[in-house]
Amino acid sequence: MHDTIRVVIIGGVACGAKTAARLARICPQADITILERGDDLSYANCGFPFLLGGEVINKDSLTHTAFEVERNSDYFESYALTKALTGHEAMSIDRASKNVTARIKSTGETVIFPYDKLVISTGASPIIPDIPGIKLKNVYTLWTLKDALAINSALASSNINRAVVVGAGLVGMETAEALKNRGLEVTIIDALPLPLSTIIGEEFGVFIEKELEINGVKFYGEEKLIEIQGSERATGVVTDKREIEADIVIVSVGVRPNLALAESAELSIGERAILTDKCMRTSDPDIYAGGDSVECLNSISGKHVWQPMGSTAARHGRVIADNIAGLKSEFTGVAGTSIVRVFNYSAGKTGLTLKTAEEAGFHPIEMLTANPDIPGFMPRSSFLMIKLLADKETRRLLGAQIIGTGRIDKRLDVIATAIKGNLTIDSLSDVDLAYSPPFATALDPVTHAANSMKNKMDGLIKSLPPSELKSKELRGDSFTILDVRTSDEIKCFGKLKYNGINIPLGELNARAGEIPKDKEIIIVCRSAIRAWIAYTIMLRHGFSNMAALEGGMVSWGYGLDDYQVSP
Repeated sequence: MHDTIRVVIIGGVACGAKTAARLARICPQADITILERGDDLSYANCGFPFLLGGEVINKDSLTHTAFEVERNSDYFESYALTKALTGHEAMSIDRASKNVTARIKSTGETVIFPYDKLVISTGASPIIPDIPGIKLKNVYTLWTLKDALAINSALASSNINRAVVVGAGLVGMETAEALKNRGLEVTIIDALPLPLSTIIGEEFGVFIEKELEINGVKFYGEEKLIEIQGSERATGVVTDKREIEADIVIVSVGVRPNLALAESAELSIGERAILTDKCMRTSDPDIYAGGDSVECLNSISGKHVWQPMGSTAARHGRVIADNIAGLKSEFTGVAGTSIVRVFNYSAGKTGLTLKTAEEAGFHPIEMLTANPDIPGFMPRSSFLMIKLLADKETRRLLGAQIIGTGRIDKRLDVIATAIKGNLTIDSLSDVDLAYSPPFATALDPVTHAANSMKNKMDGLIKSLPPSELKSKELRGDSFTILDVRTSDEIKCFGKLKYNGINIPLGELNARAGEIPKDKEIIIVCRSAIRAWIAYTIMLRHGFSNMAALEGGMVSWGYGLDDYQVSP
């Protein structure tokens, strides 16, 4: 390009700011204007919970560059050669005339901005339940910088002691931890039965629920918010099951994309947000869109999904800028990768779940494993639980969920990268991962997980996850637990609540005749490694109706009371 090109960007926080910054570097002749309806530009909203919790000490670190310059209009003018106009709300798009009409918040005046290329980065807005009391003082969402500063100011008041967080998703969990770290009494309510249910599922969700309890946070699942009590300020909440006192209420039940501009301009809309091609072009070739207001392809299923994430928005912005500048660039999709810290635990997922894999036409199989993140002889060694998902027919890796008190982030990223590369379980097990005792075990937990999945897929062992054992109990199935740990381990680490037989692994070959053959045998050890050995011994003794508990006792989060092991 050699002629000046007028680029108007609607929205200046994540995708919009990234588009402008990238475009200014690669297309000097671009005349770039950002129209931002709010008062702030390019702030790190993912850092808000950590500001509330005191980990981020200075709010300026969320609004300033690494070289301590505020990302305001002057910054964009000087560093990104961009006119960034705050307090300018885009009201309409005239596609025929190729201009945007915006209203200036401070004066009410309307101004027309012509464009050659337009970028819609209008983001999303918090879902506000339509219930009594939702507009009371001290009821907040945590979405904008203004929200974060208002909550922080309220927390500085001496009369804020009890908090209720509505919603147990990523932001809700981070906010609950932040408020607890500030010394508040914290309660979480959610319509789903367990925290982070849509991200890590039931088996891992029970561990997060226990972690909340250990840290003094109450969690009430399967409860619907009915009302927020109070006259001027919130004094409590009412669910369909109870009343809870509160001095502050944070509502975090999700967000919805801001689509009014795109809809009024008659751009193509998908099931939930704006549709674009891989170049981030909308149905109008001169209009691009990115960030929380667009759908994009799931790189595994090939279906359009809506994934409102700051990381995704930044990637969108780069692709948009490249294509406006005439560079060939494509956004090839998302895998739904996310991660969160909940006190001492970390939890994350990437790729498909069992349900979404089935819906996409795959034939999925899952495998849960538990292994230490670093060798047990190293200080701070900690178990990680990994659930892998793969296609039975092609052996292609489809997804994973991970939880633990050790380092899950690099394992999650390895798996996300493997999914992006269409690796099979066999290829994943053969990746040459870094090893040194301070960083990993000789065979990384990811390698162990892949090897275990291979064993299951190849029919070398029959295993079942903790949730299936729990389901067997609820169905009234007949089975016997064979616990191959030592008696000292059982006393130290706890016991399942089902009647069973305790035969330490070293004695199993000699005592196999004590095990009944008229019931299914579920073999249990600490992390399933010895259960695999026990399974082989049992095969030699003619047993066939048996399975190993995946992840062993490490992965069992359903309670350990009332278990009676035979001597």
